[in-house]
Amino acid sequence: MRYTLMHRDLEVLDLEIDTQTFAITRVYELFAPAHIPIGVTLDVNGRPQRGLLNKWWLGRSIPASRSGLREALERLNVSSTGVLLLKCLGLSLSDQYWVRSCNKPLKWADINFFDNEFSSDVGNALFGRKSQSPQIDLVSPDNTSDGWLQKKWAILDGQRVLIKGGSAPYYQEPLNEILATQLMGRLGIAHAVYSLGFEGDKPVSVCADFIDNTTELISAWHVYSTQKKSNNDSAYTHYLKCAEALGIPGVSEQLNRMLAVDFILANEDRHFNNFGVVRNAITLEWLGPAPVFDSGTSMYYDKLPCDINAQRVVAAKPFASTHEKQIKLAGSLQWLDWQSLDGLAEEWEPALAQSRYIEDDRRAALLAALDNRITLLQRIQGEA
Repeated sequence: MRYTLMHRDLEVLDLEIDTQTFAITRVYELFAPAHIPIGVTLDVNGRPQRGLLNKWWLGRSIPASRSGLREALERLNVSSTGVLLLKCLGLSLSDQYWVRSCNKPLKWADINFFDNEFSSDVGNALFGRKSQSPQIDLVSPDNTSDGWLQKKWAILDGQRVLIKGGSAPYYQEPLNEILATQLMGRLGIAHAVYSLGFEGDKPVSVCADFIDNTTELISAWHVYSTQKKSNNDSAYTHYLKCAEALGIPGVSEQLNRMLAVDFILANEDRHFNNFGVVRNAITLEWLGPAPVFDSGTSMYYDKLPCDINAQRVVAAKPFASTHEKQIKLAGSLQWLDWQSLDGLAEEWEPALAQSRYIEDDRRAALLAALDNRITLLQRIQGEA
C-alpha cells in the first residue's frame, strides 16, 4: 500500500509498505530532503537508502524483547507489533513523523498525540490488564514505545506522562529512576524528572514527556549513524564528531556529566538509544542534548543482596566495557560539587521503603553501595 512519510504536515517522500510484513518495499519520489529522518542517507540516485529507512521505520515498533508482549498481543487480538505500528500511522510522543495513506487527506493537528487524546487499551494490555471496553481501540502512542520493560503513556492533568515498570524479582528500576532524579537535581544536570507510583503493589516510575508538539528527540544512535566511523576514532570521539558536524551545541558537556552519573548509579544499560539530542521539528534547529533519562537499569537492580558491592567491576555502555574505563573519557570532574551529594542515600531510602519487594537487607546493601560508589568516583578522580 502506498503511503507518504510526513513530518508534521510536510510531505517528505512517498513509499510502499507491505501490509503483511509492514516493511518498506519501495521508495518513490522525495519531496523534502532536509526532513529525511536523521541517520538515513541517500543512495547514488539521490533517494533514501531503503535498508536504512526500513531500520528507522521498523525500529519505531514495540521491540520483541518487551516483557509480556506475546500475552499483550493476544489480549489485543493482533498478530504482530507491525499491525500496531501501522494502526497508529507510526505516530509517537517522541517526534513528529508519521505515515499518511495516499487516499486519506489527514492533517497533523487532527491526529497527533501531543494535542489529541488516545486510547489506553494498548498500554493496559502491555501491563497485563484487559480492556474495559467491548471495542478495543488500537490508536495509541504505546504502539511506538521502545525498550524491554513494561511501559505505557497516559494523560494526567492534561500532561503526557510515561509510566514504566520494573523487572522481577525486585522491581527496582522505578526506584532507581527516583534516585537518578535526586542525584541529578543535586548536581544541576538537565534531566527528566521521575516520581514514584504503583500499578497494583508494584512500583512504577512516572515521567512527564520532555518533548512537545514542536520538538523531537533524536537518539544518539541516529546522530552516530550520520557519518562513517574512522578506524582511528573511538565510539566516544566519533559521536562527538558527528554532533559537531551537525552543529548540535553542548553535547560534550552533557555527555560527560551523564557518564559521571552512570558511574555513581552503576548503570549497566546506557546504550545509544536511551540518550540523544533535541531539535525543533519545524525549523530543524538543533536545541542541544536531551535531558538525561532512562537510568533504571542501575544500582545492582537484579543482583542478590550478597552480590551488591560497590567495588565490583560493573559492565558499562556504550563507550567502554567497564565504568572504570568509561569515566576516564569524561575528563576532569571539577564541575562536580561533592558536598552536594552528602546525604543522598538518606534521601533515597524513603522510596526504597515504599516497595514490598525491597527487603531490609537489600535496602541496607543498596544504600551502602551508593555511598561507596560516590567515594570510589572521588578516588578515581583524585588519581586522574
